[in-house]
Amino acid sequence: MDANQQTRSNPFGMDADCENCPALCATRERVVHGYGDVGADFLFVGEAPGAGADRTGVPFTGDERGEALQHVLGLLGLNNSLPSDDEPELDNAFLTYLTRCRDPERPPTDEEVRTCEPYLNAEVRMINPEILVPVGQRALTEIATEYTTAPAAEFDAVEDHATTVRGRGFEIVPMADPLEQSEADREAFVDHFSALMDRDYRQTKGRRGR
Repeated sequence: MDANQQTRSNPFGMDADCENCPALCATRERVVHGYGDVGADFLFVGEAPGAGADRTGVPFTGDERGEALQHVLGLLGLNNSLPSDDEPELDNAFLTYLTRCRDPERPPTDEEVRTCEPYLNAEVRMINPEILVPVGQRALTEIATEYTTAPAAEFDAVEDHATTVRGRGFEIVPMADPLEQSEADREAFVDHFSALMDRDYRQTKGRRGR
């Protein structure tokens, strides 16, 4: 991997050899930190790396779920490469996870999510996006807990898919699991997000108070 690729896949120099979760260290192939445009207005957050991302080191790549998400990004003009590319060329989008390591047999525990929280918080602070897109229910629950005043239990990734939620400092646009979306679900998200993208975020980026 050359220097440019390494910068793209770990833009903030985060720990690539983290050993804070011994159980995950034994099952992962690699630590998967955020990837994409570090000046992005749109930050997509999934639950944890899948088998593909664990192999490639890039969120939402290398498997069917990743390709489904990359396809949506392509329809929005945020991905300028094929959905199957292991290092997609992203424009105005940044991809990351709640947790950075994969266990092939189970989802991350609450403790593991809390352990990785500083990584996600650092990415959110440094990128300063306009819109957070939690992908799937677990990501929506955690993002709603951190960035809304409403009880997280009120949010449902399927029912709230392709809607806008006013958060603390961000707008939140939930997305249902890409593998569970129908064609109508995909079209609804693209239509809703395209309308949001028509607003000129670049005029206000960096000027909002926190």
